[in-house]
Amino acid sequence: MTMGDFMPNQGTVTLESRALTKTYFSTDPPTQVLGGIDLTVREGEFVVIMGASGSGKSTLLYSISGMDRPTSGNVLLEGRELTSLDDAEMAGVRLTRMGFVFQQAHFLSNLDVRDNILLPALKAAPKEKDAAIARVDALMERFGIAHVKDHGITQVSGGQLQRASICRALAGEPSILFADEPTGALNSSMSEEVMNALTDVHSDGTTVVMVTHDPGCAVRGDRVIYLRDGLLVDSRELGTWSAEQATQREDDLLAWLRDLGF
Repeated sequence: MTMGDFMPNQGTVTLESRALTKTYFSTDPPTQVLGGIDLTVREGEFVVIMGASGSGKSTLLYSISGMDRPTSGNVLLEGRELTSLDDAEMAGVRLTRMGFVFQQAHFLSNLDVRDNILLPALKAAPKEKDAAIARVDALMERFGIAHVKDHGITQVSGGQLQRASICRALAGEPSILFADEPTGALNSSMSEEVMNALTDVHSDGTTVVMVTHDPGCAVRGDRVIYLRDGLLVDSRELGTWSAEQATQREDDLLAWLRDLGF
């Protein structure tokens, strides 16, 4: 495969990586997890990263989002080189230009749901408190959790917490949202809730990059890329999500994944 196989044909580039590697030198011998990743994500795309356990999916997500530093190569967000930034600069980019949804919500137990969502937005723009509050309230209403805004985080369901995570990720109006196994700890009903929310986010034009092991979640993406042993070995264009075509779409994706040895 060539670099072009992992590059959509049109649209403004939001994120790109070039010759991205990640090696852990704490092992003997050192362990190379990413072997040189070339990837382009266009504005408004929903890109899904898949692969067998240990293929490097989460490492790739963390490396392109600045959560972890690659060993070599380059990452650019909206044309800005990220790999040369120091820790404080990178933290600022994550806070103001990126949103994150993880498998676990990582909320503060001493704050209610609404304040957990609001906190990063206030930190990113402390002088815009009223606008941030209005934005958070609108997000909670949109994603069906306004009625639990005053609840503690142990008083809501896992699906509600993940929808709150999506609200928190969007509260700072990021240019890209990263999701790492966002349904991994949920049952099928709650997973559907969360994927519906992410599909809505994408339909608004937000760029989404998601790692998942679940083909039922992966079919929501525009494009699926497949990792094996730290390399991108194939990609598949799925096109725009349609609930009416969900079964056929998943069947086609499963056949492709089986051919890749998933």
